[in-house]
Amino acid sequence: MRGLQAAGGAPLTGETEEGAAPAAPLPRRRRIAVLATIVPIVYALDLATKTLVLRTLEGREPFVVVPGLLQFRVIFNSGAAFSLGTGMTIVFTCVAAAVVVAILRTARNLRSLPWAITLSLLLGGALGNLTDRIFRSPSGFGPGRPSPLQGHVVDFIETFPGHFPVWNIADSAIVCGGVLAVILAWRGYQIDGTRDTGAAKTTKTATTTNEGKENSDG
Repeated sequence: MRGLQAAGGAPLTGETEEGAAPAAPLPRRRRIAVLATIVPIVYALDLATKTLVLRTLEGREPFVVVPGLLQFRVIFNSGAAFSLGTGMTIVFTCVAAAVVVAILRTARNLRSLPWAITLSLLLGGALGNLTDRIFRSPSGFGPGRPSPLQGHVVDFIETFPGHFPVWNIADSAIVCGGVLAVILAWRGYQIDGTRDTGAAKTTKTATTTNEGKENSDG
């Protein structure tokens, strides 16, 4: 049987012709379960911690946890994650909304558990900060709120005070999700559950080289 497969050009290793090794696909129910678990956890942690620090630390001196290393200090960030790009609030609001839509669309083709975790972190973090953009002051849609979609994000975690931007739970989830996405892409893991190993390309190159040697010897 292996001889017939080899003669017919069928792959013997279970890899596709493009070098994408098929993996056990993530069932739809499990995919939804991962998203439905991690996203609310990230969102709830972000919302709860922001609410807590606003009630206890807003307008007060920083709460020092480890001197010179970690403290909690409330700031209102009009820019992107880690206080970058201040003054471009509405731009980042639109970007965050676009990211949420893109992740939801991508999730329809999701068959990989690592990618399910990655997208859940990105989505939970994006929703957390997007909520601030829409509902925090000076944003809003009621009287006295003339700037819709320009709310300021609550940041409160300050590591290495004076040397590193202040951040929040949503920021950390976005960064962790981004790092995981880079690692998965680098390792060849695809959202649909396959893995691009590059084996087919290597095999094709080796075959071409061998054929060239045989022709030169002949």
